[in-house]
Amino acid sequence: MKAALTSTLAVLAMLLGWEALVRGRAVSADLLAPPSAVLEALLRHPEILLDQGISTARETALGFLLACLIGAAMGAALSSAALLRRVAMPWVLALQIVPKMALAPLFVVWLGVGAPCRLAFAVFIAFFPVLIGTTAGLAGTDHGALRLCRVLGAGWWQTVLRVRLPYAVPHLLAGMKTAATMALLGVVIGEFVTAQQGLGYVVMFAASLGETALVLAAITLLCGIGVALYGVVLLAEWAFARWYGAPMPAGEFG
Repeated sequence: MKAALTSTLAVLAMLLGWEALVRGRAVSADLLAPPSAVLEALLRHPEILLDQGISTARETALGFLLACLIGAAMGAALSSAALLRRVAMPWVLALQIVPKMALAPLFVVWLGVGAPCRLAFAVFIAFFPVLIGTTAGLAGTDHGALRLCRVLGAGWWQTVLRVRLPYAVPHLLAGMKTAATMALLGVVIGEFVTAQQGLGYVVMFAASLGETALVLAAITLLCGIGVALYGVVLLAEWAFARWYGAPMPAGEFG
């Protein structure tokens, strides 16, 4: 509670300082619109921002879900087969090393400028942290606990649910936290490239007109989408801790 109050007060102080700098003409409003102008833009264009925000949020959520499923499935496969891991990991790492923006035009060539392109690019960017988290979690399962399961005659499913999963899920959730932000980034980059719809399109269009208040209003909604998706992962983390009776880990802000 104290940490949340401190963070809230810090944000309010930053917004007030920002407003004061622009009002005092230390910073031009044409270059950086004050928070009051951003709020005005949100209230002046609610239908456009809401409509485009829903499009971005829907594609981000779907991209995040697919990235988690694909990343977890690939991580489970790689952790269970050493040969597959040695063959596949260099290719996966090579794809991650390549700058993502350099590959975005290829997705347009392959999939066109519609939602499938943006969705595929979001999955491509976001699946890697989940894959690494799942692989590390399953591979890091305590060998003593696994030997004890074999001695006690535990079945495969019992071992997975009672031993492997508790070891892997914290790593998986850590990867999902990163994937939540990466999925949003992938969708926005796709909106920049395809320039058809979404908050990324609003940012590009408003920037071309010099409407910095509208740009910041769209960015504010993007931040809200990212925070909401991150909050879903935190809720899953809390549910996992309650399910297994483990103490809640210290939060990033506490």
